[in-house]
Amino acid sequence: MMQVHRMFEIIYLLMHKKTLTAKELADQFEVSPRTIYRDIDTLCEAGIPIYTTKGKGGGIRLVDSYILNKSILSEKEQEEILSSLYGLHAVSGDTEQVLSKLSGLFNKTSPSWIEVDLSQWGADDSGKYQLLRTAILQQRVIVFDYYNSYGQFSRRRVEPLQLWFKHKTWYLRAYCTDKEAVRLFKLTRMKRLEQLEDIFEECPLLRTDGLLPDPPSRQTPSIQLVLRIDASQAYRVFDEFEEEQITKEQDGSWLVTVEYPEDEWVYGYLMSYGPYAEVLAPAYIRDILKERLQLAANRYL
Repeated sequence: MMQVHRMFEIIYLLMHKKTLTAKELADQFEVSPRTIYRDIDTLCEAGIPIYTTKGKGGGIRLVDSYILNKSILSEKEQEEILSSLYGLHAVSGDTEQVLSKLSGLFNKTSPSWIEVDLSQWGADDSGKYQLLRTAILQQRVIVFDYYNSYGQFSRRRVEPLQLWFKHKTWYLRAYCTDKEAVRLFKLTRMKRLEQLEDIFEECPLLRTDGLLPDPPSRQTPSIQLVLRIDASQAYRVFDEFEEEQITKEQDGSWLVTVEYPEDEWVYGYLMSYGPYAEVLAPAYIRDILKERLQLAANRYL
């Protein structure tokens, strides 16, 4: 592995410094000139066009205008590698050096077709993502304050496994030592996040198996809702629902049929539309919302 890394660095240096002597490369990598010549022979056998010249101004150099893709990677493979690294850079922020080197080797300018910002508007969450990334890769236990979907507060101690992005939201998949089961934690609800010195040994089954189901007593039943949403809310309709769930009415309003788990979240979500949405079915949901809206109105009377 050390030899491969050194040969990669040799190519990079030759592309930027044009000509180097065996002694200069040997000093750079703290090896003998003989080792450098062996590396050069290996690179030549792999199809890298390196040649040496003797005399004043001589040394080791690459064929002019050489780029890495002529020998190893296709154009598509280069683009896929750079795009993947830019995605990682958005989360970790520590791939800039690798990106710079590969962009130079591929003779490509930095792709600018996408920009990823994981923070909320007006907030900087980059530290949270970096801490979680480090904890996952180093298998370090973390603790944090958490409010679940029932509004219950707890201090959690977990073994982090993966970051998940699902339905516009980031989650942490982790083994909760208190519940002794794998759980999903919404990142926006995780506060006072800390990484401990404790190292955990990951069970392979936890990585490959799906989420363990909640106990039956905590499973949330789903309901099918029929909503009429005002025409002025088109931006929300197309942000929040699938096309097959939406029907446009003659008056310009939107008829939406959607299935959601029935819990506190769905009541708050429906109320977030204010006067711009009406629940047509089921009838008992209408009654629940009437009662909650009345209680809310009483606070201002």
